[in-house]
Amino acid sequence: MSGPRSGFGLIELMVALALGMLVVLGMTQLFASSREAYLGQQSSAMLQEDARYVLSKLAREIRMAGMLGCLSADHIVDAPAAFKTPVSWQGGVLRMISSDGGLQSAKPDWTVVSDCTTVARAYPGARSSLAPGETAFPLRELFYRFEQGQLKVGPNKAVLLDNVAAFDVSFGVADSVSAHSVLRYERHLAKGSRLRSIRIGLILRDRAGRAKDQAYQLEVALRNRLA
Repeated sequence: MSGPRSGFGLIELMVALALGMLVVLGMTQLFASSREAYLGQQSSAMLQEDARYVLSKLAREIRMAGMLGCLSADHIVDAPAAFKTPVSWQGGVLRMISSDGGLQSAKPDWTVVSDCTTVARAYPGARSSLAPGETAFPLRELFYRFEQGQLKVGPNKAVLLDNVAAFDVSFGVADSVSAHSVLRYERHLAKGSRLRSIRIGLILRDRAGRAKDQAYQLEVALRNRLA
């Protein structure tokens, strides 16, 4: 008489295989979810980094917008017509005339030379020769364009930022020329002399759809009163 046989039967084997498949499937789902969460966080962090870079750059230039030297534009001899409107927003284009203090290696669009007392003159491009007591103020005409999901900069429309869902500009204006505080924000700037701050609205979108659209808002006060 043979002894009792040990091992798994067909039913036990099938149950074990089914349980094993369930465990593997659960681990796969867990891994996929973890990977998607990681990629989503990475995409969100990249959008935040892009926004931080662009908004900090805009903030520096907005603060110096309208800085045409130590005398007002009315006292600048040979001032170009662009000096009359140092800030504008039209057709998706933000245009500013700003101090070129951070771009000394590049050629400025204009240089205002002044004795900061009575005399000021605008010259195209750079100006290196100065008389005693004169100061040179390099200026640049800056352009920011929102076109086809991209934020472009400069007259050559170099791409500064991709994945832009929206870019909007509004102007914080005072109640009067002498007032300091912002009364309201307007889409169109009627009088530059009442401009006190600029508000930038930016929405970035992840192309892969791993992160939600991220909205940012920046409000920057102008250091220089416009005429």
